Amino acid sequence: MDTLSFKTKSANSATVQKEWYVVDATNEVLGRLSAKVAKILRGKNKPDFTPHVDCGDNIIVINAEKVRLTGNKMSSKTYIRHTGYPGGQRVNTVEEVLAKTPERVIEKAVKGMLPKNRLAGAILKNLHVYAGSEHPHTAQQPKELNLNSIK
Repeated sequence: MDTLSFKTKSANSATVQKEWYVVDATNEVLGRLSAKVAKILRGKNKPDFTPHVDCGDNIIVINAEKVRLTGNKMSSKTYIRHTGYPGGQRVNTVEEVLAKTPERVIEKAVKGMLPKNRLAGAILKNLHVYAGSEHPHTAQQPKELNLNSIK
């Protein structure tokens, strides 16, 4: 057996084949949903995964306002941001953020599960989160993705 015939295949931006998937967040636990979405966004479910290349798929998350949190995280989990001015630290609970902009809760959870580098910004552009059940990406013909099939 010739050992030179076994070459390691590395994906690059020209060879990556990206798919479009729709995920319904209704009654899904936020952390479990985010972990599975981050895995697919990163491309770790593909056999040609390459760590330094954006080889993941595009994901559309619908019904973001219907995501659920376990325990009492709805009132105790907080998001901290800063306005940039002195004394400008603002604290919001998940309940307040879900009422105002439910997309941000899923985006922030997925962003925290991605690598902390420039590649994360490129990967995060492949995530599209919508509060309702309608989305403007019907032209891409996204496939329905069952999260229970992902490990």
